[in-house]
Amino acid sequence: MKKETPARELKCAIYTRKSTEEGLEQEFNTLDAQRESAECYIKSQEAEGWICLPDHYDDGGYTGGNMDRPALKRLLADIEAGKVDCIVVYKVDRLSRSLMDFARMLEVFERKSIAFVSVTQQFNTTNSMGRLMLNVLLSFAQFEREIISERTRDKMAAARRKGKWVGGLAPMGYDIDPLARRLNVNEDEAARVRTIYELYLECGSIVTTLKEIERRDWRNKLSITKKGKERGGRYFDKSSLFKLLTNITYLGKIRYKEEIHQGEHQAIVPEELWNNVNKKLKHNGKTGCIAVRNKFGALLKGLVRCVACNCAMTPNHTTKGGNKRYRYYVCTNAQKRGWDSCPSKSIPAKQIEDFVIEQIKKVGYAPDLLKDVVTLAHEKAKCNLKELEGEKFSLERDMARWLAEIHKTTPLIRPNESDSPAVARLADLQERVRHIESRMTTIRNEIHQITKGLLSQQEAEVAMFSFDAVWESMTLRDQIRLIGLVVKQVDYDGESGRVTITFNPIGIRNRAQHATKDLTEVPA
Repeated sequence: MKKETPARELKCAIYTRKSTEEGLEQEFNTLDAQRESAECYIKSQEAEGWICLPDHYDDGGYTGGNMDRPALKRLLADIEAGKVDCIVVYKVDRLSRSLMDFARMLEVFERKSIAFVSVTQQFNTTNSMGRLMLNVLLSFAQFEREIISERTRDKMAAARRKGKWVGGLAPMGYDIDPLARRLNVNEDEAARVRTIYELYLECGSIVTTLKEIERRDWRNKLSITKKGKERGGRYFDKSSLFKLLTNITYLGKIRYKEEIHQGEHQAIVPEELWNNVNKKLKHNGKTGCIAVRNKFGALLKGLVRCVACNCAMTPNHTTKGGNKRYRYYVCTNAQKRGWDSCPSKSIPAKQIEDFVIEQIKKVGYAPDLLKDVVTLAHEKAKCNLKELEGEKFSLERDMARWLAEIHKTTPLIRPNESDSPAVARLADLQERVRHIESRMTTIRNEIHQITKGLLSQQEAEVAMFSFDAVWESMTLRDQIRLIGLVVKQVDYDGESGRVTITFNPIGIRNRAQHATKDLTEVPA
């Protein structure tokens, strides 16, 4: 009589998953039910050598739309280590709701000769028909997940087009009405928001405004989530201040992607003030405050700053004796707050312009001075890069946190729900991600510009040596353009009479390239 060969031992791992955390606190929850069904199925296959592994691979509160799940990662690691021969699930969509993710896992299964079994869906992946059925089931699982997401986005879009506040934490200046689910004005915070807008116009830069806000010990809005967690209440940084200054909500409007709609809430910032601030933000970002129009030929327009008031000095003039015009650079603080508010007040335009031009010419003939200019430019570039990299690291950390929360929040949204806390939280998270992506793009561009503009000694020598030779032959318009290219800022201290020139390394490099081009085009 022929002796029967014992069946090969098959180590079976049971994987369970639930999209939301609701009900997981119960003594017998859906994960337990899935595992019980799988254990019964494995027990029915004991004669075939199937053995149920004691390890639990349970993902409670994780979506099937991605592979960022702790128990799944542990299961895949055990497969690579050879601890698992077969994976058993209650339904295919418990393992994954993404065709792409499942295709990746299927490659691992085939490479490691891992069997895959769904207790409630009978198919055999060893033949083409079984693989087709598996793909059909996964397609429907992915379709269902995407339909839910589309419905949620459509509801949020429709609500925003009607000007409704769809959820999230209230911006500074507003509180959320829990009954009407709309924004109500917080008068104390609204007054502070308007003051911050005015401070930016007065200070002229984000950094200076931040210093003034910190001096006043002002912080951003402190909010308490429905789970009792505190959000905000910290000092402003560049990112949060920029977001406040560009927030269209303060005009009583709602943004949806690139669309702007009239909101149900009340505006707290006058439209003229908001437009002036955003115009200045845009101008500073694109042109660095270099002048566009220059009616009376001010060579240093947009470059001179008053050290005492830390604000710009603008060109002005007076006319005496009919045709005689006297030009000045006047402190804008003195213009706005009175002549006695500034020790510098004004300086004759020709006096400071001649001094700046003379210093530029001297740099070209003084190697030691030119070396100092290059060294200072490199040190400032390094400081700027360090600051930008620090902000970039902080934003990347915030981005990872918000994306992880989005993955956890999306499965909590049920069909036909538009006013649930999950929808409100998702809207807030998506807005945060959009803002971070916008700021990250700006930071990458700034880092690229600084890195590209690092100046070498040779480039500085070529640019500055050729300055004197071409200056006298240039038109006034070209002279203004060249000064703006080479000089980044001129600081005037009226109390000491000291003038400090900050050179622009990127501009000097561009000047060096033009000078080199001119020399190479001269015929031999």
